[in-house]
Amino acid sequence: MRQNVCALPRRVLARTPAAYVQAQRRSLATEATSLPPKDCSSITPPYQKLVRNLAQVRRILGNRPLTLAEKILYSHIHEPERTLANGGIKRGETYLQLKPERVAMQDASAQMALLQFMSAGMSRCAVPASIHCDHLIQASQGAEQDLERSITNNQEVFDFLESAARKYGIEFWKPGSGIIHQIVLENYAAPGMLMLGTDSHTPNAGGLGMLAIGVGGADAVDALTGTPWELKAPRIIGVHLTGQMNGWTTPKDLILHLAGKLTVRGGTGSILEYFGPGVFNQSCTGLATVANMGAEVGATTSTFPYTPRMRAYLQATGREPVAEAADKVARKEFLAADEHAEYDEIIQINLSELEPTINGPFTPDLATPLSKFGSFVKENGWKDELSAALIGSCTNSSYEDMTSVADLARQAKRAGLKTKVPFLCTPGSEQIRATIERDQITKELEDVGATVLANACGPCIGQWKREDKKGEENAILTSFNRNFKSRNDGNRLTMNFLASPTVVTAMAFSGKLSFNPMSDSIPLPSGESFRFTPPRGQDLPEAGFTPGETRYYPAPMPEPQPETEVVIRPDSQRLEILEPFPSHFGPGSGNKRGLELPPLKVLMRVRGKCTTDHISAAGPWLKYKGHLTNISENLLITAVNDEGGDVNVAFDHDRSPAESETDTIPAVAKRFKARKQPWALIVDENYGEGSAREHAALQPRFYGCAMIVARSFARIHETNLKKQGILPLWFVDKADYGRIGSGDVVETLGLADLLEGRNTSDRAIRLRVTRRDGETFEVPVRHTMSADQLKWLRAGSALNHIRSQIAGQ
Repeated sequence: MRQNVCALPRRVLARTPAAYVQAQRRSLATEATSLPPKDCSSITPPYQKLVRNLAQVRRILGNRPLTLAEKILYSHIHEPERTLANGGIKRGETYLQLKPERVAMQDASAQMALLQFMSAGMSRCAVPASIHCDHLIQASQGAEQDLERSITNNQEVFDFLESAARKYGIEFWKPGSGIIHQIVLENYAAPGMLMLGTDSHTPNAGGLGMLAIGVGGADAVDALTGTPWELKAPRIIGVHLTGQMNGWTTPKDLILHLAGKLTVRGGTGSILEYFGPGVFNQSCTGLATVANMGAEVGATTSTFPYTPRMRAYLQATGREPVAEAADKVARKEFLAADEHAEYDEIIQINLSELEPTINGPFTPDLATPLSKFGSFVKENGWKDELSAALIGSCTNSSYEDMTSVADLARQAKRAGLKTKVPFLCTPGSEQIRATIERDQITKELEDVGATVLANACGPCIGQWKREDKKGEENAILTSFNRNFKSRNDGNRLTMNFLASPTVVTAMAFSGKLSFNPMSDSIPLPSGESFRFTPPRGQDLPEAGFTPGETRYYPAPMPEPQPETEVVIRPDSQRLEILEPFPSHFGPGSGNKRGLELPPLKVLMRVRGKCTTDHISAAGPWLKYKGHLTNISENLLITAVNDEGGDVNVAFDHDRSPAESETDTIPAVAKRFKARKQPWALIVDENYGEGSAREHAALQPRFYGCAMIVARSFARIHETNLKKQGILPLWFVDKADYGRIGSGDVVETLGLADLLEGRNTSDRAIRLRVTRRDGETFEVPVRHTMSADQLKWLRAGSALNHIRSQIAGQ
C-alpha cells in the first residue's frame, strides 16, 4: 500500500612506460591554491527542458503529486507522448525509455564498455563521458611507490583507455587522480541530473540530489550511442529522517542501520528517497556516503531534496553556476517532492536515537549496534583481536571524514598513543589528498602510525597486497561498503566488519573488537587511562579545496580526434577485440526449435549467496577485464555446487573416457563450449548481488550459457544478462529450484509466442525438464523481459541489436 506525506517546506596518445610514470609521479609539495571556477556548461542539467518534459508527463499522469525521484526520472523520459502512449506509469511494471545526461566509467569496467562502444561504429559519444583510473592500483607500500608500480604494470591498459578517450572525446582522469565516485561528486554531479556509471556505487553522486545509477558496460553503451536507456519504473521507498545525530553517530551509521532493516534484497527494484528535517542537518558528502551504500540493499539508487549544504558544496568545488541554476529551478519545486506525494513504503528513523553500528562479517546487512558488538563477538567465539584498520574508499574519504579521524589522532597523540594494528588511509581524490596534506591532517594521521595509500580503490576492491594473515582467521575493521568473503585480501577467513571512519580509527588504538570508544578507556603506560571524546569534523575546508597535481586531470569537454589509433597490441593478454555473440535462433545457430531456445544442459545448481564476486572474482583477475577469453577462466570459481556442497566443482555427465567426472566450473563450461552444447544454470536467491561488473554476464555467455533460472535476481545483474543475450527466468514456486540438477535437459515452451507477440504475459514461458533418469516434468516460471529486451535476445545481444539499428539509419 502506498503512503503519502507532506513534503518539507521550500526551503595524450600512448606514452612509453617510463615517460608515463614520470608524468604521473606525485608531487610531494602541495600548492596552496584554491579551486578555480569550472566551465559548467556541460555539467549543468538542461533544467528548462527537463521542467517542460516533466509537465508533459504530469498531464499524462493526471497531474498527481510526484516524489522527487519520480520528478527527476520522468523529466528524462524520451518522447513521453509516444513512449507513454499506452497509458500511465505503474511502478514496478512500466518500462521507461530514458535519456541520461552523462556516463562515468572506471578503468576496470571501461575496457569492456569501450570495446563494445567501438564495435557500434560511431565517431563520438552522444553524451559527455569520463574515464577514471582507480581500480587497477594495488595497495602495498604507500602512495608514491604503489602508484608508480601500478602504472608500470598496467601500462597497456592505460594506453588503450587514453587513446580511446582521445579518439571519441572522453575526459580521461589519469592514475592518481582519485576514485571515480569522489571525482564525480566533486566535478560532475548536479541536482536533478540523471547519470549512468559502470560501477554499482555510482549512486554516491545522489548526495547532490540527483539520480546516479550503476549499470553494466552494455547499458552505458546505450547512453553513449544515444539509444534510449530502458529501466523498469522503480518503486519509491521513502526514508523519513527526524532528529539530529550526536556524539559518535555519523551518516555511515544511518545506512548501516538501514541495511540491517532492509537486508541485501530489501531495496531491489526501488529508489530510496530520503526526506524530512533530518536531511537538512547532513553535509553533502555525508549524504553521498548514505547514497553510496544504498547499493548494499539492492536499491536502484538513492536521492535527497536540494539543501543549502549542497549549494555550499557546489560553490566550494568551483560550480557556482550549477548552484545558481539549481536555486532557480528549486523555486519551481523541481528539486523536492510534491506535497502529498505517495511512497510505496515509508521508513521512519529518528537520528537522535541512532547509535554507531558495525555490520558483518561477510554480508553488509548483518547490523549490530556498537554497544552490543563486544557481546556479539564473544557469542560467536571469535578472537577479541583486530588485525588491521582501514579507512577511506569511495564511501568515506571526504574532507569531513578525514578531519574527524584527525581529531581522534590528535587526542591519541596527546596521550602518547599510536595505533596497535596496521592503519591504512585512502584519500578519495587528488583534491582531498592535496587539501588534507596542506591542512596538516596527513601528518597528524602519520604521526600516530597511519600509512597513506594512493588515491584509488585499493583494499576496498581487493587491490591489497597483504603479506600477513594468509590462510588465517582474522578480523579487520573498515569504513568500506562491501565485505564479502575473500573480497579485500583474497583470504576467505578474513572477517571484514564495516563501520564509520571514526569508530574504525578509535578501535585501531585499542586493537580489540570489544572496545567501545563511547564508554571504554585505553590503559596508558603511566597506569592512567585514556578515553576519547566524540570527534568533531569539518565538512568544507576554511581555506578552500586545493586541486593538487593537475597533471592527473583531463581537459574539459575535449573534442574527438578521429585520427587517433586505439592502442591494442596484437599479442596482448590484457585486451582483446570483442567478437559479436551469435544469436540462439535462425540460420547458423544449429537450433532446430525455431524461436524456442535449443535444448539446454544444466551445468550446475548454485547454492546460496552468489554475488558478482563469486561469478567473476576481482583482485588479481582485474588485469584481464579487457580480455574476455582470459578472464572467463575465473567463472564461478568461488561458487558452491548445491549437489555435494563443494566450491568450484562441476559434474560432467557426458564426459569422454579420457575426461574426469568432475572438474572446475570453468573447465566443465569449456567442455560444453567445445561440444557446442548450450547450457543453463539453476541459481538461488538474489543471484548476482554486489558490483555492477558485466563480466559476470559476459563470461557465462562466452562459454555458451543461454538461460539462468533463479529464485530471485539482483537488478543490475539481471539486466546485464539480458544485454548479453542470456534469458533470466524466475521460479514461480521457489521449491522447484531443488528439482533440477546438473546434467538435466531444460527446454523452453512458449518463448516463441512471447517473441512473436502472441502472448505477452509474464508467465508466457514454461520449462520442460528431462532428468538424467528420463523423468519429464514441467516447471512454471516468469520473466521480466520488455519488448525491447526481447529484441536483444532474438539478436543475440543488445549490442547486436543496436548495431543493426545504427546500420539501418
